[in-house]
Amino acid sequence: MSPAHIIEGLDVDGISSQDVVVVGAGPAGLMLAANLVRFGIKTTVLDDRADKTSSGRADGLQPKSIETLKQMRLADSLLQRGVRIHDICFWSSDKDKPLRRTERTEHFPPMVDLLDPYILLVHQGMVEDIFLQDMHTRGVEVTRSSPFVKYRNHGSGIALDVFSRSSTTGKERLWQTKYLVGCDGAHSQVRKSIAEIKAEGSSSEAIWGVLDGVIETDFPDLWSKVVVYSEEAGNVLCIPRERNMTRLYIELRPESDAPMDKARANQEFVMERARQIMAPYSLSWKSVEWFGIYQIGQRVANRFTDEARRVFIAGDASHTHSPKAAQGMNTSMHDSFNLAWKLNLAVRGLAKQCLMETYEHERRKIAQDLINFDYEHANAFHDGDAKALARNFLTNVRFISGVGAEYGSNALNWTSEPSRGAKPGCLLPPARLTRYLDANPVDAQLDIPILGQFRTYFICKDVHRSKDFMESVCAHLSSQRSVLGRATTALEASYKDQAPAATESDSYIQPQRYVTASRVSTFCLITSTSKANFEIADLPPVLQASKWTVYLDDVPSQDTRGQHCINKWVGQVADDEVALLVVRPDGYVGAAKLWPSSEQSAAETSTWLDDYFGSFLIC
Repeated sequence: MSPAHIIEGLDVDGISSQDVVVVGAGPAGLMLAANLVRFGIKTTVLDDRADKTSSGRADGLQPKSIETLKQMRLADSLLQRGVRIHDICFWSSDKDKPLRRTERTEHFPPMVDLLDPYILLVHQGMVEDIFLQDMHTRGVEVTRSSPFVKYRNHGSGIALDVFSRSSTTGKERLWQTKYLVGCDGAHSQVRKSIAEIKAEGSSSEAIWGVLDGVIETDFPDLWSKVVVYSEEAGNVLCIPRERNMTRLYIELRPESDAPMDKARANQEFVMERARQIMAPYSLSWKSVEWFGIYQIGQRVANRFTDEARRVFIAGDASHTHSPKAAQGMNTSMHDSFNLAWKLNLAVRGLAKQCLMETYEHERRKIAQDLINFDYEHANAFHDGDAKALARNFLTNVRFISGVGAEYGSNALNWTSEPSRGAKPGCLLPPARLTRYLDANPVDAQLDIPILGQFRTYFICKDVHRSKDFMESVCAHLSSQRSVLGRATTALEASYKDQAPAATESDSYIQPQRYVTASRVSTFCLITSTSKANFEIADLPPVLQASKWTVYLDDVPSQDTRGQHCINKWVGQVADDEVALLVVRPDGYVGAAKLWPSSEQSAAETSTWLDDYFGSFLIC
């Protein structure tokens, strides 16, 4: 550690220089840090806790979060240990009818196109652990027992001063950094330190208890997600957990017109209320791992960044809501997933200011969409209207799954003529392809590892009829005349100076396969032409260098909808047409367009790609 320093009267125990300081080591902070470390960005994570989450807190991963963790090659241990929920049951009782099941339905019906149509129930500490282990392999640990104190911004081009204080010694430490991100929860100190940011919204008077433990009961639907409504006593949400546990959310409805007294709500009181709601079924606890009381607060920060776009907030620091739809951890991690690759480009000097502005533009919209859904969902839950709750759930099920979180038009998302699944501002639907080089059938959205790069797809029916078009466009993209060509040169130089730490897993993933032609974008080909009718050597040099991302659209029977990828993503493509599809590093479609495979169109396509990448990249 550096020696102590006196800075403006402060006794500072060491100074460290970083690219990004992340405050908070929950799922949002660790998702951000793990990606930044993978990209080679010097990152420090500060946390006020002495250790990772040991019990309680968030517990459900939605399908899109599962997909994201698969893309990061981090999902396996969670899939092995978690509990999968495929259905949801509704139970109800009133003064005339005893408790009975009123409905059972699929949690994610076929109308939502998903690779993993279930919720994965895993403890928040298990999610944190996969990120912590991943960072450890790259030589980065969380700086614990070190709460954030304040930051100082000395102006453009000068490092931010970020101060933390050791909980053990009381000494302050100074971190000089280009960017600061607050992932420090609903009571975020980073948010409070930004003058122009405030949380807007309100708290309801509803009070809930939550219990994690091993229970004994004769209730028949213990291993489904269950909503239980009692007209007399309130609501229970029942969720199966790992290690034979069950989580119960118990509404603590007041017994009179007076508000519920929180002081009465001890563990035994909450247990007894749960028994009343679930009567006549028996309910007892063999053990309790975690108990808590909470009030629902539905708030969204008015801003997600300071004016200079150097200090950001993510996760619960920027939005809070009820926990009953299992959205908090998922939305928080995808705030960070959205921000990480943008910070990578910013630190490396390639991001225009408008790129950093898209973080707030995109993620605040999702937060507001979530609050709007949560308000209706929480009210239907409180009212015990199973039909209204089911309708609300069905209406919002794409959003709940994560695949329906959609962004508006901005510098990254270019509106285009109507297309099938590949819509700018939206995630790609699942698709199956055969990898040309080794004949392996693969999931299109999982095959290419996340390295902070875009993906540029050439999609054609006939490789030979499209060859001249692709030759012309690829020649431009690899030249210094193009935005991508110049950005590639700049990014290569940056990665040479500041490369990601190599790990053992790299020998299996082989990341260099996907950035041979460019660090900015992996180039891909999807074609209906059979493998017998063309060779890699027939392709333009850029695609020859990208041989691991040449795919055949020949396995529709393996698709979730039994469709060809080309038809599913872009619709009908004629033999003399080529579709261009640009996919962002976070998996969202940035731009999509269908072109005639003519010489004139090749020139127009090159200009279109220059305009797209040039709108947010400095080069």
